[in-house]
Amino acid sequence: MPHISIKGEPIFEIFGLMVTNSVIATVLVTALFSIIAYLYYQESNKQHKKSFFYVINAFLKIIYDLFYSVLKENTNNFFPLLGGFFFFILLNNWFGLIPGVGSIFIVLKEHEELVKVPLLRASTADLNTTFALALTSVVSTQIFGFSYLGVKTHISKFINVSNPVNFFVGILELIQEFARIISFSFRLFGNIFAGEVLLAIMTFLLPVFFSFFSFPIFGLEIFVGFVQTLVFTMLTAVLINMAIHKQH
Repeated sequence: MPHISIKGEPIFEIFGLMVTNSVIATVLVTALFSIIAYLYYQESNKQHKKSFFYVINAFLKIIYDLFYSVLKENTNNFFPLLGGFFFFILLNNWFGLIPGVGSIFIVLKEHEELVKVPLLRASTADLNTTFALALTSVVSTQIFGFSYLGVKTHISKFINVSNPVNFFVGILELIQEFARIISFSFRLFGNIFAGEVLLAIMTFLLPVFFSFFSFPIFGLEIFVGFVQTLVFTMLTAVLINMAIHKQH
C-alpha cells in the first residue's frame, strides 16, 4: 500500500527543531519563487526583454485585474501581499504533482521501528502550512482594518453596545473571523491532500490504467491547484475590502 499520512513526517533535526518533508518542499519552492522573481526583475531593467518576462508579466496583469475587480483603486497597496499569496500557494500546489514528490522514500527509525516516509511532500498538503497561511490572511486583514479606519471604528464592527441587535451581530462577526481561519486552512489542505491521495491510490491499484489515463488526471489536479489558489487569494481580497470600509 502507498504511504499516506495526514501530517508532515520528520526527516532530520536541526538544533532541536524537527524538519519535516513539507518544510523541505517549502524551502525548495521558496527558492524557486525567489529565482523567478529575481530573473523577472533583471529582465524588467533590460531594453530588449526575453519572452520569459512577457509571459510572467501577462500572468501578473491577469491576476492584477482580478484583484482590481474587488479592491479598485486600493489594489496597488495590497497586490504585493495578494500576489505573494497567489504565487506561493500555486507553486506549492503544483509542486506535489512533480514526479518524485511523494514517491521517493527514505527509511527512518520511528518508535523503535523502521518506516518508509516520502522525502518530499507538497507543503499545502500539510495542515500546518495552510493554517499559517490562513492565520496570516486573517491577521493581515485586521491590521489593514485598523490602519484604514482607526482603532475605534474598526473595533466597533465587533464590539457595539449601541443596541442589543448590534451587540449580538458584533459577537457573530468576531466568531466569524476565527471561523475563517479554520475554513481557509481546511479548504486548501483538504483539496490538495485529497488530490495527492487520489493519485497515490490510483497509481498503486490501477498501474496499467493510470499509465494510459494519467494525463487527464494530472490536468485535473493542475486545474484544482489553480482554482484553490484563486479561491484563497480572492477571498482574502474580499475580506480586505470589507475590512477597510466602514459598515453601513
